[in-house]
Amino acid sequence: MKIQTVFGTSALVVLASAALAQSVPGTVKKIDDAQGKLTIDHGPIKNLDMDSMTMVFRAADPAMLKGLKAGDKIKFDADRVNGQITVTKLQKSK
Repeated sequence: MKIQTVFGTSALVVLASAALAQSVPGTVKKIDDAQGKLTIDHGPIKNLDMDSMTMVFRAADPAMLKGLKAGDKIKFDADRVNGQITVTKLQKSK
């Protein structure tokens, strides 16, 4: 019974985190493929209590950076992963 309770609690935490994350509009300013990072000029990130600014993010998956270039308009989700603010989801805007 304890395993089910722990699993249930973990599932709720994951669902709550996903519900808090909202796609944020931004503009790619710089890409560092070697480091798996990108600089984004972005709007407010509510789940991180962060105002609009330009900052460097780590990409959760370096494959996210393929096909991106400076000036691209994007929508992305970000969260703290292992203590680092990380882009967890990204798509180009139209």
